[in-house]
Amino acid sequence: MDDDSGSDIQVSLAQAAAHLSAAKPFKTFFEQGDAITVELYAPVGTDKQQPHERDELYVIASGHGTFSRGGEIVTFGPGDLLYVPAHVPHRFETFSDEFKTWVIFYGPKRTRPVT
Repeated sequence: MDDDSGSDIQVSLAQAAAHLSAAKPFKTFFEQGDAITVELYAPVGTDKQQPHERDELYVIASGHGTFSRGGEIVTFGPGDLLYVPAHVPHRFETFSDEFKTWVIFYGPKRTRPVT
């Protein structure tokens, strides 16, 4: 956690959410080189994210909605785990006002596959 306490052993959802705003809907709370990065993400209105260079996991902390990955669409709710490989288009298509998700990027950045 990057706060004044210097502790990275625990961050609560409430503590993490206090750092978010409509202008900045995500914040990084833990990072260890290319091994892992953990963020909290809470988009407002529209999810505008683009594909990423690393594999990622979403752990839904609160809220519900629909998520698209490539050509698939799934519904999600609290406690669900969603996986997205690097460079695959994805977004939260619909989501409730209280929606928040932990985002875990892991592994090295990967170059886009040649098609």
